[in-house]
Amino acid sequence: MADQQPRLAEMTRAESLRLLGAAPFGRIVYTVRALPAIVPVRHLVENGMVVVRSHVSGDCAGSVVAFQADGTVPEHLLGWSVTVTGVARRIVDADEIQHYESVLTPLVEMGNVEVIRIFPEIVTGYRLVSDG
Repeated sequence: MADQQPRLAEMTRAESLRLLGAAPFGRIVYTVRALPAIVPVRHLVENGMVVVRSHVSGDCAGSVVAFQADGTVPEHLLGWSVTVTGVARRIVDADEIQHYESVLTPLVEMGNVEVIRIFPEIVTGYRLVSDG
C-alpha cells in the first residue's frame, strides 16, 4: 500500500496561539528600506499577544510585522506552522520591561535590545496531517 500524501488542516486561532507559545523560537518579518528582513528570535505569547526581546525590536516598533514559528516531526513529514500578522508596539513601561527581561532571554545578546508586543490582527495556523 502506497503512503498517503499529507494534507493541510487549518487550526483555530486558540490552537495556533497555543502552539506558537510552545515553540522555542520563531522568526520576525519586518521591512528595512522597503525590503523584507527576517530574524530568528525567542518569544512568548501572553494574553493572545506575541512578545519579543531582540536587537531588531526598535526597527519593528510602530510597523506591521509578521511573526512565524513551526514545529515538525521530520521522520513522518508532519508538523504545524503558525503566522501572526499585526502591529508591533514598543513596551515602555519600566515594570513590564523588567518582567520581560526576567522571563525572556534574547536569542542573541547584542546591543540595543528592546521589547515589543505584536497585536495579532491575522492569525493563520495549519497542521500537516496524515490520514493514514
